[in-house]
Amino acid sequence: MSSMKDIKQRIENVHSTGQIIKAMDMIASTKLHKARASLEGVRPIYNELRRNVDELACREEALTHPFFREREVRNSLYVVLTSDRGFAGGFNANITTAALEHMEQGKNEKLIVVGSKGDKFFTKRNKNIIRKITDVSDAHMYYGTENIAIMLENLFLSGEADEVFVVYTRFENVLSHIPCVEKILPVAPGVSDISSGYGKKYEPDIHAYIDHIMPLYLHMYLFRAFSESHTSEQAARMVSMDVAGKNANEMIEKLSHMYNRRRQSAITQELSEIVGSVSILNK
Repeated sequence: MSSMKDIKQRIENVHSTGQIIKAMDMIASTKLHKARASLEGVRPIYNELRRNVDELACREEALTHPFFREREVRNSLYVVLTSDRGFAGGFNANITTAALEHMEQGKNEKLIVVGSKGDKFFTKRNKNIIRKITDVSDAHMYYGTENIAIMLENLFLSGEADEVFVVYTRFENVLSHIPCVEKILPVAPGVSDISSGYGKKYEPDIHAYIDHIMPLYLHMYLFRAFSESHTSEQAARMVSMDVAGKNANEMIEKLSHMYNRRRQSAITQELSEIVGSVSILNK
């Protein structure tokens, strides 16, 4: 920088940016608190539904139902959950990369992309996006996931999709967010150690029970995945803003030292000129 004025202006600019970063950090922290509360509320409901579905998957008569029956895969459908906004570190890059790596060459891939970041990513790579959903508010997340669940059910039962994957970010803690690619349809066959459901009887029959429980299961699965991703996004943004705030403070400190050195040099030079002038006048 050529002058003290430039350094001072730079300090003011960084300070203004730091104030914006601090505000974004506080907003992300507040949203994270609300998102975690929502996530903790939906996890038990999803876990119980998942347990029931796993019990069904252990029954031979359930394996003939369309939701459980394996079939030749010609069309794969991916639901990819990203964010609409940036400043969240590697949140979006990690989930889009995981989805891209999972997609196999030679399959007819269809995508339902949630979030403008994912839409831009897959559009650049010429992927077949059949539906994009952006600007989903927290208040509409529950009903939004219900609509997506109905869409998945219709696409799968009509044969337009032979398998369905959900790509989301699982929230572990504030510093740990794990990209996940999970197959939701058809339901995988159950493992042999799940025996609690063997003595159950289903009225009028097991297929009718599956017809009623699967729409709710799909809805809760997507709502839980949305909640996981939303919580991870806010945590990633809060951490990112915290790091950015520390970098801004460090930059202000370095610029202040530079300004003080320049100012000290200017004062020393001015004093030297004054002393020199006095010496010349005395002579």
